[in-house]
This record gives sequence, C-alpha cells and structure tokens, in this order.
Amino acid sequence: MEIQYLHVIEQPPRLAGARMVLGFSGWMDGGDVSTGVLDYLIDTLDATRFAEIDPAPFFVYNIPGSMEVSSLFRPHVRIEDGLIEELDEPENAFFFAQEAGIILFTGKEPNMAWETFAECILSVAERAGVSLIHFVGSVAGLVPHTREPRFFGSISGPELRTLLDEHGIQPSDYEGPGSFVTYLTCKARERGIGLLSLVAGIPSYVDGRNTKCIRSAARKLSEMLGLTLDMSELDRESARFERQLNETVQARPELAEQIRKIEALYDETSSDTREDDLRAWFEKQGFRTDWHAPE
Repeated sequence: MEIQYLHVIEQPPRLAGARMVLGFSGWMDGGDVSTGVLDYLIDTLDATRFAEIDPAPFFVYNIPGSMEVSSLFRPHVRIEDGLIEELDEPENAFFFAQEAGIILFTGKEPNMAWETFAECILSVAERAGVSLIHFVGSVAGLVPHTREPRFFGSISGPELRTLLDEHGIQPSDYEGPGSFVTYLTCKARERGIGLLSLVAGIPSYVDGRNTKCIRSAARKLSEMLGLTLDMSELDRESARFERQLNETVQARPELAEQIRKIEALYDETSSDTREDDLRAWFEKQGFRTDWHAPE
C-alpha cells in the first residue's frame, strides 16, 4: 500500500529481528545529540538511504513576528555572486544497515500534521517487521560538562521497563508541553510497536554541538542495541571538546567557581533529583543559572 508523502527510493531487504532508531532536530536535540548520534550510526554502519518523507505538508516556513523569531523557521539559502546556489528544505530520510538489522531515521520534528508524519514512520517500521523503536535525544539541565550525562527514559508500555533497569536509565517524570516523539510513542503503542525514548541530560551552559554527550549517548544506545562499534574518532573528538571547554572556563574564574558548585551538587544528588530543586539550591547560593560558556 502506498503511503502519501512517503517516497521509497529502493525497497530495503527484509531485516532479521529488525530494530529502528530515530533522531530529530528540534526540541530534544540540544548539543546536536539526537542528530549527531544518528549521523554517527549512519556513517559507521555504512547505511543505505532508501526512503524519504516529503517536507511540504509538515513544516512552517514563515510565521509573523520579528526576524529573530521567523528566521528559525525559514529554509537556509546560499547565494554566491548573485546566483542562488542552495536552498535547503528539511530532510527526513530512512536508511538501512543490513548487517546490523537496523533501520535509521533522521529528520526534523514536524510543525504540522503529526498524525500523517507518524503514519509514514510507523508504516516503514511495520513493513520491516520492527517490534521495537529507539529514540535518542537530549534535554538541557544543570549538568556539569566534566561529568558523564545521566540518562532518562520513557516507554510505550510496562513490558519495556526492564530495559530501563538493565541499562541504568532513570524513568522520566515530566508534565508539560509534549514533543512529537511522545505523540509517536502513543501512536506506536496503538499499533503494537514498542518505543523507548533515551534522553541524555546535558549541560545547559554549553552552546553548540556537544561531542562529549554525543559520544556518551552513542555508547549507551549501542550497548542497548548490542552493537560493537569503533568509537575511537568520537573519543578523540570528545577529548578535544572537553579540553577546549576546560581552557575557556579556567580563563573565567567566576564560571569555574560556578561549575565547581554544579559538580558538588551533581555528585551528591541522585539521578531523579528534580530540575527545579536544583535551581532552587543555586538560588539559595546566590548565583545565576542562565549564563553560557562560549562554544
């Protein structure tokens, strides 16, 4: 059956024990963790692109408001010597890694028509015989860059709770605005497909791509999927990232002092400590939590 807006480039082979991994730019891609892990897996597993989702019905390209706000929604363009060389629309693509038995999807969280976008993803999963989908992402919090991130998870059903326990993932407690991934989890459950969301807590004060947290999330996900992958390049990138950030912080004593306090609290608290409790503690100490270290 043909699914509207899903364009199949080539039919993937039937994968034994197929799993699916999702990554989205957008809400839960702080530090490029979600898209960074998918890029790593696609490259390392030498995955083949086999299908795409047409972006037209799913994304807002313009909204009323200031240039600062509306620019977040517009396609990126490149013009050289007066000639338009590039116009980038959101890409949403499926890849398969036959030997690993994994389907990979990387895209942008849709603005509109969530039901149709979810149908495209879940129909691919069903055709491939996928019974469990993994999402990997991140949320910013009061996490020191000198420590490994903690991981939080949400699941489509109680039968997946053992996976959280086995891999040291703290069940998430959250109430507020929902992501497309949460919506997709509910829709997957209706179709009898499991979905586990793996979310890393990352430093809120570090702007840009966080290669250390990308490496940590890739390692955790690979462990859950039973993959043995070469992470030597990620290890080197992570070490360079942390070294450069440490040099920046040490040049600013007031930031170094704040990070030492974050480290002390992070080491003393359990993984289920609430974010607002952490912020309340910092306020009592008399310093701000809304500063940022440069990239």
